[in-house]
Amino acid sequence: MASESFDNAKKSKADEFYTQLADIEKEMNHYKDFFKGKTVLCNCDDPRISNFFKYFALKFNELGLKKIITTCYKNQEVDLFSQNDCEKAVYIEYTGNPNDPTSTDFSTIEVKELKGDGDFRSQECIELLKQADVVITNPPFSLFREYIAQLIKYEKKFIILGNVNALSYKETFALIKENKLWLGYSIHSGDREFGVPDSYPLNAAGCRTDENGKKYIRVKGVRWFTNIDYNERHEELVLYKNYSPEEFPKYENYDAINVDVSTDIPIDYDGVIGVPITFLDKYSPDQFEIVGLGIVGSCEFTNERRMEILDKNGVPTGKYTVNAKGTLYRKHLESDKKPAAFKDCETGELYQSIYARILIKRKQ
Repeated sequence: MASESFDNAKKSKADEFYTQLADIEKEMNHYKDFFKGKTVLCNCDDPRISNFFKYFALKFNELGLKKIITTCYKNQEVDLFSQNDCEKAVYIEYTGNPNDPTSTDFSTIEVKELKGDGDFRSQECIELLKQADVVITNPPFSLFREYIAQLIKYEKKFIILGNVNALSYKETFALIKENKLWLGYSIHSGDREFGVPDSYPLNAAGCRTDENGKKYIRVKGVRWFTNIDYNERHEELVLYKNYSPEEFPKYENYDAINVDVSTDIPIDYDGVIGVPITFLDKYSPDQFEIVGLGIVGSCEFTNERRMEILDKNGVPTGKYTVNAKGTLYRKHLESDKKPAAFKDCETGELYQSIYARILIKRKQ
């Protein structure tokens, strides 16, 4: 089934995606012991329709929560929350129902107006952030860097949704390398379905409207990002292959071998290994050390070859670059299915560029 990319989908207004309750529950199940006595902040969520609020309100007593705070950004479109018909930035603070702890009726909870527009960067929302022990939400993709930076600045625990490509942002990757951020447990591949506003145009093949007229869209490349540990994170990847230079060629501009599939990491190679960024789905900090990211600025390349850029058919373009546009590359092989991407201006040697790689080493 076709999916709209997270990047494109969340740039429109469309920056308001409603996470499915089932997806929230699958992830939160791995942190149940963490929540006791905690204040949870969901600061990108209209509390009247947010499944994040619904989940924690329903589980309030089971998890032993202290408080739930939810806030949302002021709508610029009148019909974005058509069922509420409100353009105000709002928030709620929920501390449970002492009169009926088993109640699932939250319709009487007071919804309060924020003084500002509800932007998570506003001082008003920062004051709410300071009250929280943990932040759990689906922030706007376009603001992911700023959002993560704020959570780190205020030393907050978090479990948030984002796009897998955010792993290659230098700011995000630095946190991963320092063991301050990692991927959650429950989403490792495929796409996920999100509810969207009534005003959202359904153009992609993966879209649908249910029997109640509610719109949904499937989004690929979704991951949970967190700094809360869980047991499964320490399960080691089973390795079974042995190293051979033919199967695992070295890069031309960095002393490391290339491995295209994480499960093919050779069991007997002790040097640096370049793996796809999706390796982090399987990464155990007890088994591997993260050395760097295979792009300019993150690792020191061993040469500075001037190259001509070839088009998708391997034809010279008359355009030039150094070090394959600042990424790792290897010699082009006759067995490669794709045409060469670069040609050495001095020797005429052909090279193949390598998509984003994480550089790792096995721990002894």
